[in-house]
Amino acid sequence: MPKNDYKNEIRKKIASKKAIIGVIGLGYAGLPLALLFAKNNFCVNGFDIDKDKIKKIKKGQSYINRIKDEQIKILNKKGSFSTTFENINKCDFIIICVPTPLKKNNEPDLKFVKKSFSSIKNRLREGQTIVLESTSYPGTTKEIIIDQLKNNFSIGKEIYVGFSSERINPGFNENTISEVPKVVSGYTKNCLDIISMYYSSVFTKIIKSNKIEVAEFSKLLENIYRSVNIGFINEMKFVADKMNIDIFEIIKIASTKPFGFRPFHPGPGIGGHCIPIDPNYLSWKAKKIGISTSFIKLSSKINLKVLSFLKSKIFQVLKEKKIKINKAKILILGVAYKRDIDDYRESASIKLLNTLIKKNVRVSFSDPYVKILETGNKAKKLKGIRLNSQKIKNFDLVVLMTDHEKFNYEMIYKNSKLIIDCRGRYNLNQKVIRA
Repeated sequence: MPKNDYKNEIRKKIASKKAIIGVIGLGYAGLPLALLFAKNNFCVNGFDIDKDKIKKIKKGQSYINRIKDEQIKILNKKGSFSTTFENINKCDFIIICVPTPLKKNNEPDLKFVKKSFSSIKNRLREGQTIVLESTSYPGTTKEIIIDQLKNNFSIGKEIYVGFSSERINPGFNENTISEVPKVVSGYTKNCLDIISMYYSSVFTKIIKSNKIEVAEFSKLLENIYRSVNIGFINEMKFVADKMNIDIFEIIKIASTKPFGFRPFHPGPGIGGHCIPIDPNYLSWKAKKIGISTSFIKLSSKINLKVLSFLKSKIFQVLKEKKIKINKAKILILGVAYKRDIDDYRESASIKLLNTLIKKNVRVSFSDPYVKILETGNKAKKLKGIRLNSQKIKNFDLVVLMTDHEKFNYEMIYKNSKLIIDCRGRYNLNQKVIRA
C-alpha cells in the first residue's frame, strides 16, 4: 500500500466495523469504553496487567458494580483479553487508559503510561492510531508517545497520534456514555481527522481540538473548576456552622437566582481519582514554568480541612452525650467517594474510619455498593453491615457520608439516636446535626 493512503483504508474499516479496537487498562475508564465499542459491533482486544481482571472478563464476570455480567459477556464475543501485548499489532485503534496517580510528594507518577507505551512501541506498525486517554499535564502525549515515535514513523502519514479526554461520570447510566461530548485532538490534521472518525462511530458528539495540549489542559480545567468550587463551598460551610446557619438552606435559597449562580454542595471531603489528583498535575507543570497556582493550592488546603471539621463534630457530640470515645458505637453510612457507585478510591470515609479505629471507637459501615472494605489500616478489611431498624438502634451515632439513593432514609431517621448529616438529606432538628 502506498504511503499516505491509510486514511481511506481506515475510513473503510470503520464503516464496515472491521477495525479492531485495542484498550490498554480495563479499569473504571477503560472497561466502559471497551464495552461501548463492543456494543457498536467492533472487535475489541483488551489489555491489563491485572490477571484477576482478565480472568473475570474471560469468565463473563464484572468487577465494577455498575457494569453487569451480561455486558461482560458481550465483550467476550467481540474480542480477546490478555495481560501481555502480543496481539497489539493486530489492533487498528489503540487507546491507553491506565492510571496516573501521584507520588508521595504530589508529583505526577506516569509509570503506568510509560510502561504501557514501552511495552507496545516496538510492536507498532504503519496504519495504526494511538490515543492517550489517561489524565496528565499538558505535554504528556508529546513527551511520552510522539517524541519516541518520530524516529520510526512519519506521524500523520504512517501512524496517527492524539489525546482524548476521559469524561465518564460514575453513577450515571452507562448507556448514556456515548452522549457525553467527546473531546479529541491530534498531532496533525490527518491525525485529528482519523481519531475523530474512530470516536464518531460510537459517540454522538465530537469536540475537536487542533492542539493536543489544549485537550490535555481542558481535562484538568474541568476537574480543577470543581475542586476550587467545592473548596469555596466547604469554606462557606465552616462560616455558616459558626453562625449556626444551615449551609444547605443557604444554597437552596441562592439557587433560585436564574442567572450567575451555579450551586455546589459541601461534603465530608473530596475523593475519587480525579478531583484530589488532577489539580496537582497542573500545579506541578505550572511550577516547572515558574507560575504559582494559588487558587488550586487554597482549594486543596480547604478541602483537607473538611475532615478535621467532621472529626471535631463527632468528638464534640460524643462529649456532649457523655459517651467515652472508646465506648462509642458509630455507624458510617456510605464509603464510596460519591453517590451510587462502588468506587472508594481516596474516599473521605476511609480516612474517617481509620481515624476512628485508631481512637478505638467501635465503628461499622454500611454501603449498598461496597461489601468488603480495604482500609489500608491494621484492621485490613472491614465487612459492611446490612441495615435494618434493630441494627441502627444499637449505634450511638450515625454519620451520613455518602447519600446513596438505595438507603432507606426514613427508616434510618426513625431508628437513629443521633445523625451527623454531611449531605443535607435531612432537615435540621434535635436529632440531626450538620457537618
